[in-house]
Amino acid sequence: MNVPPPEFELRAYLLGPAAGTAQKAGLWTVERDMLDRANGTRGTFTGVVRFVPDDDGGLAFREEGTMRWPSFTGPAFREYLLRPAGRPDALDVFFPDGRPFHRMSFTPQANLDNHWCDPDTYRVAYTFNGPDRFSYSWDVTGPRKDLLLTSHLVRGGAA
Repeated sequence: MNVPPPEFELRAYLLGPAAGTAQKAGLWTVERDMLDRANGTRGTFTGVVRFVPDDDGGLAFREEGTMRWPSFTGPAFREYLLRPAGRPDALDVFFPDGRPFHRMSFTPQANLDNHWCDPDTYRVAYTFNGPDRFSYSWDVTGPRKDLLLTSHLVRGGAA
């Protein structure tokens, strides 16, 4: 695993090197592979992620694109709120209604987290792949779900 530099600030990284100039949001392309391990079903999601600064020092996260799954092909989106976590190399992720979700970080001591969504457990692992790339995977297990969702993000994309 690549490790971000010691002075790494996650919020600034997500916004990108042009943050504070004319750029008002960090823009990333995303490609996600989806696997339902229970039945072998595979799908994909391709789209863009925008990280937009808010007035509280956090970021609004919006992902939108196209999902391809055997039972559905079409537009999909999701939104989260990212808030300062008391350390520059991490952000706390919340659902739009304010419920806590998990912590996002690339540091080796904090890049893993989990979330209980009754009755299943969601485990996330973030990986820093360099100044313009990162990835994360969700390993979802429980009586309702057995999924592996792997997302690869690259800086830039269609506005």
